[in-house]
Amino acid sequence: MRFSASEEYGIRCLLRIAKFYNVEKSLTIPEISSAEGITQHNTGKILRALRLGGFLESSRGQIGGYTLSRPPDEIYIKDVLNAIGGKLFDDSFCKSHSGGVDLCTNSIDCSVRSLWRIIQDAIDSAIENMTLKDLMVSENSLFESFNLISRDEAL
Repeated sequence: MRFSASEEYGIRCLLRIAKFYNVEKSLTIPEISSAEGITQHNTGKILRALRLGGFLESSRGQIGGYTLSRPPDEIYIKDVLNAIGGKLFDDSFCKSHSGGVDLCTNSIDCSVRSLWRIIQDAIDSAIENMTLKDLMVSENSLFESFNLISRDEAL
């Protein structure tokens, strides 16, 4: 399973902008694009989605660019992921996968729906209280903060 490139880049762009939150510096599309290795076109689309989601503010002019709309500790990763890509599973999932009939023949006891719901619940619980500020630390610190064991340590 993979998250979309938009979700990955969206979080990376937010982290890049968040580094300058306390110094009140805005970043431009070309600056973010160059730093993250994303085309300017895609960077613009991602930043627009983040702005419409309420995570960024933009300003025009000589010192214009993008800044966070609120402190990093008030931006929840679950909200960012939902705004950019949506959930892997929600209740409307089965309505679009009913097969050749109007009603899903497996809707009473669907193992596939159960699988996606379990995965979505695990993701939701992992990121429920995770903020952008939490991601602004080293990987090891993040694992320690959330009492997670990295895959490398588990082996």
